[in-house]
Amino acid sequence: MTIYFYSTCEKYGCFSNFSPHGFELDEFYWPTSEHYFQAQKFVGTPHADQIRQVKTPKDAARMGRERSRPLRPDWEQVKDDIMRKAVLRKFETHADIREELLCTGDELIVENAPGDYYWGCGADGSGKNMLGQILVEVREILRLSNQQ
Repeated sequence: MTIYFYSTCEKYGCFSNFSPHGFELDEFYWPTSEHYFQAQKFVGTPHADQIRQVKTPKDAARMGRERSRPLRPDWEQVKDDIMRKAVLRKFETHADIREELLCTGDELIVENAPGDYYWGCGADGSGKNMLGQILVEVREILRLSNQQ
């Protein structure tokens, strides 16, 4: 069975970067993993802090996509590792959602995002599903750390 997620109000909504599961990372508190991810596009600039402080993950995403802001030059090289770092910290911080992720066993996890062919599966299922792949990696990291 494949586990699909997208909206925060559906089953497995906690897998979404918009889920309200904040955490501390890089000496700051982040309301969602979306806030952290989008802010990292502008790390070391006032833009990063502006994004960290906005009310909703939707606002953080919108601000992160504004090309009027100076995107860091290495973004394409570092974005997967930044996403992995944020998702891991989110699940390390919250026992309830960590348990939900671990209870998915060895199932494939897919972000059912019709408009996103990189982080999600895209409208036709041909997307890379990088967020789903990262969730599977994080599940394995958490599983191994539970065994120690």
